[in-house]
Amino acid sequence: MSGNICAAQPQPLPRFDVQLRAPDIRRWLRGNTGIAGFTSFAAPAPGPHVLLLALTHGNEIAGAIALDRLLAAGVRPLLGTLTFGFVNLAAFARFDPDQPTVSRFVDEDLNRVWDASVLDGTRRSVELERAREIRPLLESADLLLDLHTMLWPSDPLILCGPTAKGRALARAVGVPDLVVADLGHVGGRRIIDHPRFTAPATPPAAILVEAGQHWAAATVDSMLGCIAGLLRHAGTVADHPALPAPPSPARPPRIAEVTMTITATTAGFAFVQPWRGGEVVARRNTLIAQDGSTEIRTPHDDCLLVMPSLRTSRGHTAVRLARFCN
Repeated sequence: MSGNICAAQPQPLPRFDVQLRAPDIRRWLRGNTGIAGFTSFAAPAPGPHVLLLALTHGNEIAGAIALDRLLAAGVRPLLGTLTFGFVNLAAFARFDPDQPTVSRFVDEDLNRVWDASVLDGTRRSVELERAREIRPLLESADLLLDLHTMLWPSDPLILCGPTAKGRALARAVGVPDLVVADLGHVGGRRIIDHPRFTAPATPPAAILVEAGQHWAAATVDSMLGCIAGLLRHAGTVADHPALPAPPSPARPPRIAEVTMTITATTAGFAFVQPWRGGEVVARRNTLIAQDGSTEIRTPHDDCLLVMPSLRTSRGHTAVRLARFCN
């Protein structure tokens, strides 16, 4: 395909089919931790503190459906502590199925503010205040799973960050069976990038699951499978009717390392075709996108496209390019 692609303004977002109904989580808002939306259960036997987070982005309602379902079903830990957390309540309160993309956040992306200098600074926003509120509970977690979904078509995957312990946790969870090791975003640190989980000399670890498209029914099932894998690995919950059984036969996860993060530098960023996340481009130097007058080409053979954003704004991640390492 020719590289002479006009650097046009990004097209408006299409209308998305919202197959899911936002759950009524009012009964969980008070919680029992002193932090709205966070509920903890402690078992008599010692064990890790497992923290499950939903609604880090207010329009990613599949995670809220999953946690609401598990709370209502009475899932409790056999050992250690299990905490369920609904994160960006202010953004979720604005969710409208007729305009499902506009309630991702109120002031700024809550999953880009987890740098200590930002959290300890003087800047204020709805999301920063919420991050500061939940920070002490997050800093008590031993294992953290942040539940996310995707706007554009993509295979489900786990993001494990750059650490060996994050990669080991994702491999042990096993669902979904694609694990991507990455360095995050230029726009700010994610929850899983918090020093508690990235410090190499300490055991606490965190992963982020991208379970499927935002409002697709199958995404909730994928998310529950990931939660079940984590709880079994931690020994927190061995089995429960609300949790799916392990996949049979289980496939060992494929691990891919991000080799390049493409951030749009112009308002005219455009892919040459509507790539799907999880596609593998066979040949090095294949043209995949145009950023103004700059061609974006694959840096190596068998290049995995990680979550391409088909309507990318300037300054935002357009796609991550990765190489399989197993």
